[in-house]
Amino acid sequence: MLVRTAFVCWLAFAGNALAQTTVYRCPGPPVLYTDSITLKEAQEKSCRKIEGGPITIVQGQRPAAASAADPARNAGARIDPAQQRSRDGERRHVLETELREAEARLAVTQRDYAGGNAERRGDERNYQRYLDRMAELKASIARQESDLQALKREISKLP
Repeated sequence: MLVRTAFVCWLAFAGNALAQTTVYRCPGPPVLYTDSITLKEAQEKSCRKIEGGPITIVQGQRPAAASAADPARNAGARIDPAQQRSRDGERRHVLETELREAEARLAVTQRDYAGGNAERRGDERNYQRYLDRMAELKASIARQESDLQALKREISKLP
C-alpha cells in the first residue's frame, strides 16, 4: 500500500512537471514575459527561457518629483530662523505639558501602589488578583518613569 501511494505521488509530481508551460523573457523597451510563443519565435526574438516557478509581475509607479510650490519637500530648502525658533518654542511647550501630565500620572500610580503595600479592594477576595494588580502597578510605574526620562531627554535636546 505504501509503495502504491508513493508511486501515485511521484506520478502526480511528474505530471505537474510535464504540464508546466515554458515562459520566455523577451528583450525590448517594454520587457515581455510570455508563454504564448513557440521555441522558434523565441529564438528569432532573442528571448531567454525562464526556469523555476510561476512569475508574478507588478507594475511600479515612479515617484512624483517635488514641486517648487512645496518648500518643505525641496532638498536644501532653508527655514527662516524666526520661524524655526517659533517651532522650537511650540515643541518645548508641548513637551513640557506632556512632562507635567506624565509626572501627575506617575504620582497617582505611585500613590495607588503604596510601595507594594496597597490595601486590598473588595473585588480582590482572591489574593492572586491583588498580587496581579500590584504587578501591573509596578510595571506601569517602571514604564512611566522611562517615559519621563525620554521626555526629559527630548527637552534637553532643544536649543
